[in-house]
Amino acid sequence: MRKLRHIALLTAAMTLIGACSGDSGTYAESGYETTPETGPPATIALDPTNDEPYDAVFFDNPGVNPFLDTEDDSLSTFGLDVDTGSYTVARRFLVDGNLPDKDSVRVEEFVNYFDQDYPIPTMEEGLGLVVDGGVTPFLQNERNRVIRVGIQATELADEERPDANLVFVIDTSGSMEREDRLSLVKRSLELLVANLRPSDTVGIVEYGSQARVVLPPTPVGEEGEILRAIRELHPNGSTNAAEGLRLGYRMVDAAFREGGINRVILCSDGVANTGPATGAKGILELISAETEQGIDLVTLGFGMGNYNDVLMEQLADQGDGFYAYVDTIDEAGRVFVEGLTGTLVTVARDARVQVEFDPQQVQSWRLVGFENRAIADEQFRDDSVDAGEIGAGHTVTALYEVKPTADAGSHLGVVRLRWIDPSTGTARETEEVIASSDLAAEFESSAARFQLDILVAQYAEILRGSIWAQQIGIDLGDLNDHVGRLQGLFPEDPDVVEFIGLVRQAASISS
Repeated sequence: MRKLRHIALLTAAMTLIGACSGDSGTYAESGYETTPETGPPATIALDPTNDEPYDAVFFDNPGVNPFLDTEDDSLSTFGLDVDTGSYTVARRFLVDGNLPDKDSVRVEEFVNYFDQDYPIPTMEEGLGLVVDGGVTPFLQNERNRVIRVGIQATELADEERPDANLVFVIDTSGSMEREDRLSLVKRSLELLVANLRPSDTVGIVEYGSQARVVLPPTPVGEEGEILRAIRELHPNGSTNAAEGLRLGYRMVDAAFREGGINRVILCSDGVANTGPATGAKGILELISAETEQGIDLVTLGFGMGNYNDVLMEQLADQGDGFYAYVDTIDEAGRVFVEGLTGTLVTVARDARVQVEFDPQQVQSWRLVGFENRAIADEQFRDDSVDAGEIGAGHTVTALYEVKPTADAGSHLGVVRLRWIDPSTGTARETEEVIASSDLAAEFESSAARFQLDILVAQYAEILRGSIWAQQIGIDLGDLNDHVGRLQGLFPEDPDVVEFIGLVRQAASISS
């Protein structure tokens, strides 16, 4: 199935490039509209409201990290983030013919969307840490360099993972009827069920004005019963997300598997307008006791217009899980088929990074992205402070732009990575030196994936209107000139081919 999706995505992405460059072919051909095989469309452009492409969308702009003088602050500390929702939200905007809302763009989630080629650590190691970087075309001055900090989680074969106790909490409020978004939810869950093991269990809670149990925890061996429950869901009523999640957590807790996977999967457009709480803070307070018992939360966003990205991201971040935005059935396959084990198995809890720059070697620095993931430097080893969870096979990439001192030597600083091993509950830590010798002198000679990361990050920087992108004077049209070379580096990577098409589409809309 992975090979089939690879071919399908590559074909669709090449069509997308053709559509953006004036060749024959349309977005309908790239998999975003109805076909007899895939059912209702996942995306439909909505009528503008107040000159905006969508009505009632909620994003939160965390700002842009500044350059800091190393003599004043030599430490950078943040929690890791494997979310990818921001990238697919932007893709949805572009496919509908709009530039993304600037507030929706989180650079780290754009970079996280793409595969990396970091060495895979062993199960005993848990997480691996890589540091490299070099020159890029997008620096504030010619002396600057970009340092890439890469984190790779160990991989786990599906047959090696523990059995899973999953409860889907599904938004069936009236807003889920728009764009047939509930239909995409149902098809996504059918994909997941088809790839679970007979010994896993699935439960379903739906919520509109009120929450109710649709299916108690049921072995996947009884697949027909689960699929019938999914297919009978229909949209109706207002949106009592708090009660839906509370009931979902109670169901997972009642069927809790010691040593197994216990997870709530929320499928929603993020709107909450009734019930005991309607914001992330209030909802999390209601379910806080359950989240402390090892029950993780994955949030999957659907639809655009009447969509709350803020709620979905915050619930996942504070519910010890991750957030993805599902704009097509292919994206559902990415989360539930290709990335199934990573979706289900957490291999590192409260993972955080601290970078210490040497003031004698680095004059100033800035972290690209992760603005809403900052942790106080003195709390790096305070494991009571919430950080990020990382699933099996997941990667996280962080980029720093640094200005070395005029007489910088070989040792620019050190990167420390700390996390809690879920199997033992103990803290683990590793570190790597930032060496000048690991930084490529020319962009074209640097690692191919590093080049991709830089271009993706710059794309996000331009889309969010970063002051640092503005100061170097490179716009989407200029970036379009750079990304074409990626085709030679990644001719068969469908995600990269699609990215090239999206940059071209963004440049076309912008111009």
